Formats: sequence, structure tokens, C-alpha cells
Amino acid sequence: MEEIITAGVRQHLKNPISAKFGTMLAGERSLNGRHEIVVCGYVDDKGSPGGNEPFIGNIYPDTGNSFELVAINDVSVSGACKAAGLAMPELKPNS
Repeated sequence: MEEIITAGVRQHLKNPISAKFGTMLAGERSLNGRHEIVVCGYVDDKGSPGGNEPFIGNIYPDTGNSFELVAINDVSVSGACKAAGLAMPELKPNS
């Protein structure tokens, strides 16, 4: 699963090769009759200001574990993760 997630997120980064992934949480749910695995995590894309960016995505087991990135580095990520039952730890600001 980790490979599916990292490959899917890397497609949306400025510097995919140098990206480093931090904490990731996943949970299963059914939404509108479709089974999905919700994934929330952090990625450090060296070319982006601020470093660690939160992201949320979905894996769909019924379509060969296809991955869909829902949002990255957006204010909606934290709330969407909490709504899915995945409380991401708050990052401490870089000093």
C-alpha cells in the first residue's frame, strides 16, 4: 500500500524524487456504496516553502488499488482527515 500512496502523491509534487514521507494513517470506509481506503499523511517536497505538507487521498480496492489524491497542502486536509476518523498529529513549526 505504501508504494501505491507514495507513487500517487509524487505525481503531484514539484520535486518528486527528493520527496520524503512522514507520518501516514489509513482507514477503511464505505462511501456512497463504494469501498475505499482513506490515507492521510505528510510529505516534505524540498522545493516547496514550509516543508511538510499534509495530504489526503483514497485507494479504491475495487479498481486494482487505484489511488486518487484528494488534496495536498490545503486547509481542508485536516478537517477531511478528522471526518474520516484519522486525526493527524499537528506538526511543530520549523525553528
